[in-house]
Parts: sequence; C-alpha cells; structure tokens
Amino acid sequence: APGFIATDMVKSIPERVIERLVKATPVGRMGAPEDIANAYLFLASEAAGFINGAVLSVDGGAVLGT
Repeated sequence: APGFIATDMVKSIPERVIERLVKATPVGRMGAPEDIANAYLFLASEAAGFINGAVLSVDGGAVLGT
C-alpha cells in the first residue's frame, strides 16, 4: 500500500498541500518510486517466501498518524 510518492502525477498538486503531507509523514519526506520498487523486490524474493495475504504499508509511517 504505497503512500505519497513523488511521481509525475504529484506535479499538479500545490506546494502548500505537498508541504502539509510531508509534515504529516513521520520520516519527513515524500516517498520515491525506488521505495516502492524495493518493497516489491523484497516481496518477490525468497526472503519473503512465507509472506502471503498481507498488506505492506510503504508510506513513511503516514498510516501511524491516522
């Protein structure tokens, strides 16, 4: 479950809204596409072979504040 990720789609969001979203994220930054890719790589690896049916939040802790 990706959080607020810096993609082309975000470019149309006003800066003040982005700043508010970043402040609400415990890690203090917007996610990068690489953050999502790394999670997918892990889930596709043998290291995650016993994980199934789970939702992995890749959101910099934003879900903790809700």
